[in-house]
Amino acid sequence: MTRRFPVARPCLGELEERYVLDAVRSGWISSHGPYLRRFEEEFAAHCGVPAAVGTANGTVALHLALAAAGIGPGDEVVVPALTYVASANAVTYCGATPVFVDVSPATWCVDVSEVAAVVGPRTRAVVAVDLYGHPADYGALRRLCDRHGLLLVGDAAESFGGRVGDRRVGELADVSTFSFFGNKIITAGEGGCVTTVRADLADRMRLLRNQGMDPRRRYHFVEVGFNYRMTNIAAALLCAQLERVRQIVGRRDEILHRYEEALSGPLDAQPVAAGVRRAPWMASFLVPAGAAPDTRDRLIAELDRRGVETRPFFVPIPELPPYAGAIRRAHPVSTDLARRGLNLPTYGDLTNSDVDEIVSRVRQALSSLAAERSTCV
Repeated sequence: MTRRFPVARPCLGELEERYVLDAVRSGWISSHGPYLRRFEEEFAAHCGVPAAVGTANGTVALHLALAAAGIGPGDEVVVPALTYVASANAVTYCGATPVFVDVSPATWCVDVSEVAAVVGPRTRAVVAVDLYGHPADYGALRRLCDRHGLLLVGDAAESFGGRVGDRRVGELADVSTFSFFGNKIITAGEGGCVTTVRADLADRMRLLRNQGMDPRRRYHFVEVGFNYRMTNIAAALLCAQLERVRQIVGRRDEILHRYEEALSGPLDAQPVAAGVRRAPWMASFLVPAGAAPDTRDRLIAELDRRGVETRPFFVPIPELPPYAGAIRRAHPVSTDLARRGLNLPTYGDLTNSDVDEIVSRVRQALSSLAAERSTCV
């Protein structure tokens, strides 16, 4: 039987097991316990910021950040057209309006010139998504947001470990949000975090994530908040992952480089801007621009038949039913990337021989598709 390779798998070991067992035996399994404070302190230090606020998942991290900044009805928030739907949903939860703009073909992240073109009197924030691990152009976005008095939110769900120059993802925006879902670089199964350089936002997020309870008076709720707290068990997992982060990130880097050395040619590899350290979340490729419109989908189906699970790029959010009537501009780059892009299996337990085997199956699948196409012609 052909061995199957999943597209993602968490990298967990004895340290994670030990910390989780310690949390379970302590009785602190919910939203109190020593691992929670430890995780927030260590994650903030890792990102080079004064504050990190742990949350239940990455989506609520985004909502919490926007809500703490006062984003609400009547406001507009600029969001890239090509991203996971949570980037827009968090804006909608606030009662605000997402305004979608195209991404840059050079980075696959939001095009700063497109952002500048839609800033208006109702614009309050920009959500910069680090798509497939590549940090957005935070320098240009920072200048733009400062000029117009806008909140800059870094959606770093996919870019933990990335850098722009000597600055780390997590310290590049007013607030940056992370996801620790099971397929992320470090994981707790679920979980999220917001980092910020602003003490006022950190305090407000801590208030709102705990149902709006006054931190100085138990069960005195000063406003309507949310239950967005992280559990001590999730924090225990993340403390272990942070201790092993160099090993985890290093191995994923090696896997991406091995893929790109072997497949750049038959497929187009993810571009990386000068001075940027991409986070090794997913091995991301495009079928060639001149290929038939159904090539990517046929390649995914053929690889599945050969035991390699893949995933297509995100569908542009303006093309999804909930946002069909949203304010937007043309997004041809997003549409093109969404049609041609796929992610290959990326996780730390892959050996070099595993990657080579996947590469071989990709090449076989491409050859099979080419033969079918020539026969049809």
